[in-house]
Formats: sequence, C-alpha cells, structure tokens
Amino acid sequence: MKLSVVIPAYNEAESIPETLRSLYSTLQKHGIDHEIWVTNDNSKDNTADVLATLQQEIPTLVFETNSGPNGFGYAVRYGLERFSGDCVAVFMADMSDDPEDLVKYYQTMIQEDVDAVFGSRWGKGGKVIDYPKHKKVINRVANFIVKMLMRIDYNDTTNAFKLYKRETINGIKPFLSPHFNLTIELPLKAMVRGYSYAVVPNSWTNRKYGESKLKIKEMGSRYFFILMYCFIEKYFSRGDYMKKGS
Repeated sequence: MKLSVVIPAYNEAESIPETLRSLYSTLQKHGIDHEIWVTNDNSKDNTADVLATLQQEIPTLVFETNSGPNGFGYAVRYGLERFSGDCVAVFMADMSDDPEDLVKYYQTMIQEDVDAVFGSRWGKGGKVIDYPKHKKVINRVANFIVKMLMRIDYNDTTNAFKLYKRETINGIKPFLSPHFNLTIELPLKAMVRGYSYAVVPNSWTNRKYGESKLKIKEMGSRYFFILMYCFIEKYFSRGDYMKKGS
C-alpha cells in the first residue's frame, strides 16, 4: 500500500530540510513505498528554492506551488486533490510530528484494516514537548467541547496529523475549510459518515524555527462553523452521506 504524505509549507525554508530528510530516511528504513507531497503555499521566503534543492537528494519528493487562494486549509486540500498513494497522511513542515509515529499509523491501518488512523497526544503513551501553556488550555477546552457535542470517545480532534485511506478522503468531500478548521473537518466527517478508525498515541514537539501560523483569535468562529456543520450532518442528514455499506 503506497503512502502519500501531504505537507503544507508556508515560509518553512529553515524547518523543512530537517523535516523532509528525517521523514524520508524513516520511511526508507521501514521499507514503506511512499511519496512526499509538499504544497508550497506561495511562500515569501526561499522555501521553493530549498524544495527544488532537496529534490536532488530525496527521490520521492514532489512539490508544487499553490498560487492561490492561500491558507493552511487550501494548501492541504491542494495536496489532497493530487496525491498518488493508496492512503494519505497530513504532516506538518515544522518538525512537530514524529516520522516514527507515521510508521505506527501506517502499520496500524494495515494490521487493523481501518479507514483512518488518528493520533492522541493526551492519552496513555502520548506526549507533548514544549507545548505553550495558553495553547494547551485552549486545546483541551476545544477538544472537550468537540467530544461532548459530537458524542465521540476521542480527545485530540484538532491535531492535523492523521492518516486516511484514499477511499475515505473521496468519501468526505467536498471540503469546506480554507484554514486550520480543516483539521477538525476531516476526522469529524469521517466519523459521522461511518468510516472506521483506530487511535494510537503520538508525540508533538514545538517548532525550532519560525513562528506558528495558527492565530487562535481568528480561528474560533471558523472552528465553530465546521463543528456545527458536522453536528447538523450527524443528527439531521438521515444518513445521506454515509459510507456505502455502513
């Protein structure tokens, strides 16, 4: 099963070489057939030049520049419309995600034959390193609200780092979110529409370079909109969008 890894990158020239080298070497070590798909989200630094150079040493690296519209959600969606694998993971460019966790996701998907694999940084076996305290409070409150409203037994919906089969991605289209709210749209739609999933512990490490692109004050209403959309679909769509055979 070929694995695609979609990575959105905006002004990540400092972070992305280490991220891609570590990701490639880990997937090679485990013998996983893969492609690394990077969406250069119209970066204003030299991210595109760095990626072009990295292609000379990483044969599985593919990248394109998204000329617009731009934003985290658009960049991820750009890759999700173009990846070639049988399954696809969303992975961050800033080294916050661990490639070994991606291997766990991939192996779990094969062993348990599930439609998606989600990580949890907050349960047994999960960990966070240098997580900003104010963001942790907001994260836990937001995930608690999602968990209670959607009646799900999962505590890390907001984390982008997840793995989906191609059929799952096709089954949860069309995508609505242009920004970071895509991180909850994908898993919530998968759950609501009857796709199977497994949860495994994963780790998160704060970025070494640059600054976070997530602006919490700007995102609250956008997250709420997507949460309400998924809530309405779950309780009022009468199963019209369910996975076939569910």
